[in-house]
Amino acid sequence: MASIAGTPLFLSDMSTAKIDITRSIGARGATSSADGILVVDDHELVRLGFRALVQSQASVAEQSSIALFEANTLAQALSLYREHREEIAVIVLDLNLPDSNGLDGLMAFRQHFPAATVVVLSGSDHPATVQNALALGAVSFFSKAGDLGDMVGFVHTCLLHGPEVASQRRSRPTATFPGFSSASDPGEFAASAGQALSTRQLQILQWLLQGKSNREISQLAFLSEGTVKNHVSTLLLSFGVRSRAQLISKLRT
Repeated sequence: MASIAGTPLFLSDMSTAKIDITRSIGARGATSSADGILVVDDHELVRLGFRALVQSQASVAEQSSIALFEANTLAQALSLYREHREEIAVIVLDLNLPDSNGLDGLMAFRQHFPAATVVVLSGSDHPATVQNALALGAVSFFSKAGDLGDMVGFVHTCLLHGPEVASQRRSRPTATFPGFSSASDPGEFAASAGQALSTRQLQILQWLLQGKSNREISQLAFLSEGTVKNHVSTLLLSFGVRSRAQLISKLRT
């Protein structure tokens, strides 16, 4: 059996793992709240680096136990979260996986598990990608070109104090990305983590991306066409576009 610093590492297959990092620091009482992390990335080096930093920061933060789950595809991640959602507090999600691309993975998590806390990790730090991820409900966005330790620190704060406190303690989530500044036009950043789309809006967005008309959506959602039109207008505003075609192009590139 493999181990990390004397801690057992249980592998269910070559691409998913659960790591119990148990510490005998202090006498922290038992808690019923989730304190696990699900890391979804198809690059083993990223997962190894994240794992090492989690172990290090757990010691500094005097956390008694952290369950770390790993997956390298979206399908595995959804399955793991479905099975262990009571244990997982934060999902760290790469946007580009073998079975998903762009924002598809984030949309899948938001649709299946609307209450899940998702932190996005991406090789792209384009301002539009940041904006769209936050609009879809990610609590924060980190670039792979940045310091992985910053993201691990953010995740640890989420575990200890919740995502709202973590977001407050971190500087404005777009501040480190080119194209965003305190002087930017607010219209360029219409949506934020605090203005994430609702479950209904996410479903309508998925139908839009499938090319369905307002009438078809109204029939599928059991809503009036006027209500659907209002939802579509909100989606266009949230993503800073003027037409369905622009929205589809923006989210599929």
